[in-house]
This record gives sequence, C-alpha cells and structure tokens, in this order.
Amino acid sequence: MNEPTGAEVLLRCERVSVRRGRREVVSDVSAELRAGEIVALLGPNGAGKSTLLDALAGALPVAQGQVDRRGRVAIALQSPDLARRSALANVMLALAWWGVPHRERSRRARDALRAIGAEHLAGRPAAALSGGERRRVHLARAIAVRPDVLLLDEPFAGLDAEVRANLLEDALSALRSTTRATLVVVHDRAEAWALADRLLILINGRLMAAGPPRELLEQPPTVDVARFLGFDGQLDDGDEMVLTRPAHVTLDPAGPLEARVTRVIPIEDGVRLELGLDHGRLHCLAPLPAPRPGEIVRMRLDGGARFPIIHSNHHDQLNVARSP
Repeated sequence: MNEPTGAEVLLRCERVSVRRGRREVVSDVSAELRAGEIVALLGPNGAGKSTLLDALAGALPVAQGQVDRRGRVAIALQSPDLARRSALANVMLALAWWGVPHRERSRRARDALRAIGAEHLAGRPAAALSGGERRRVHLARAIAVRPDVLLLDEPFAGLDAEVRANLLEDALSALRSTTRATLVVVHDRAEAWALADRLLILINGRLMAAGPPRELLEQPPTVDVARFLGFDGQLDDGDEMVLTRPAHVTLDPAGPLEARVTRVIPIEDGVRLELGLDHGRLHCLAPLPAPRPGEIVRMRLDGGARFPIIHSNHHDQLNVARSP
C-alpha cells in the first residue's frame, strides 16, 4: 500500500492539545489525513488515542491548537451499541440521523452491509447478533453515511482471533476508498500492519512517530517507539545500544555471538527463547526440538535499531540519545 502522493488533505490538526478536566491528555500533536489513505493510530493504553480521536471529530474541544476539516466527518466509537431493531434498521437509523432521504436509506444500508460481509444479517434483530456480527453492523453504519473522513475507535476490540481475522479482511476492502480518509485506532500492531498506509504512534499524549509501517519498523526514530514496536532485545556495545526484535536474531552454530538460554516459552509453532549475553539480553524464535534452559548457543544478528549512548561527564550513568 502506498501513501497517496498529492492527494487532498481532508483533515489537519496543528499543535493540538486536549484536556480532560485539569489533566492534559494530548499534547502538541500535528498530523494530517489525505483522501485515499488509511492511517492507523497506535499507542500504549492510556496514551490518549481515543481523546485525540474525539477532538479530531469535534466531540471534544481542543485546549490549544487548531483542527481543520473538509467535508463530513463521522466517528464510530468503540462500543458497538445497537438499537433494539434489525441490523438493517440500525444502519437506516444512522442514515436518517445524517439526513439521507428516506427513499435512499434501504439501498444504502444494504450496500454497506454487503461491503462489510453482513448482508445476510439484514433482517436479524440486534439482540440475536454475536459480538463479531455487532461489530460488522457497527462498521456498516459508519460506511453507509459516506463521510469524507471516517474515524474508527478500535473497531476490532473484544473479538477472538478467528473472528477478528475475518472481520479485518473484510474491513480492509470496505474501508478502502479513493475519496475518503480513514483513521483507525487499533490496539494490536498486526491490525495496523494489515490495514494501514501510514502509522501515527502516540506515547504519553505526544505524537512520537509517523510514517509507513515498514519504514518505522526498520528505522524507529526513538527508543520508546522501538520498544513499543516490539524491540524487546538489547545489546550494549560500547558507545552504541542495539535494540532487536525476535526476527533479527537467528540461532547459528557458526554465529559470532554466544549466549546462555535463560528461558524457554512454548508458542504455536515452536518456542520463544530468552538469551542472556555478557552485555544484554535477546529474544528469538526457534523450531522444535529447541535448546533447553542453561544451554549455550551461538547466534547472529540480522538487523536491529541502533542508538548512540551519551556518556555523561557529571553523573555515573549512561543516557541514550534520542532523535527529536
């Protein structure tokens, strides 16, 4: 997926800060959404993702900064609350609220249900829908109103792995539009990788990184972003710290690094190994049969993120340099 070069900016926020009560939850965020792209907003729990989404939609006032919107903006909140009516009637209610003429509502509602793989649910009452089915109808309501900017707050939350995977596959085609910009808050990085042209990473209320998923994964700009993206291994090598993901570490009898297996965690297709070295700790994935705790293994590194370490002259401690 490629970012739409030169596409119209449909939503822009500049130096936006948002408060909830006396607490500043979002601080100094600048970003834009362009027609034709799907952007995923990620961050740890409590990072301010939902607060930022509400502010972009106009549901929360900004304490500082500015939000510029072009066209209609629709937001689908995390909870898929439905009226005690059929799935079709729920989608038509959303169209009525948006002022769509009565004669168009049934057709547009069915089109939206079909797009998200839920046309067979049209006549079913909301009370009879499963969690995944309710999510589909919830998404259909948002798609049916045909907004210029669509904001979705964790649309796949609370679903088991199989149901989530199926919904994610259908949502990708349903959300893709050359004229609409879509911002999706997701909890799972795999969801972002499957959906998004660009990522926005929010940590402690601040936008710490923005860019294509592959670019950020290969070159995370800061240690905090790298940690959030799954760089859970670390080697300190003099003036440089190397952070790694399990994919960067490969067991190799001829490898240049030696480590002791400190932990073995069974996973679906093998094991996850924790490896202790003189100057750090790494993780890797290995097939069965696997080394046991206490065994000495050799390995090689293929990739990783490198950050310089600044040696302080005033304190007996090391500080990791971070990109601005």
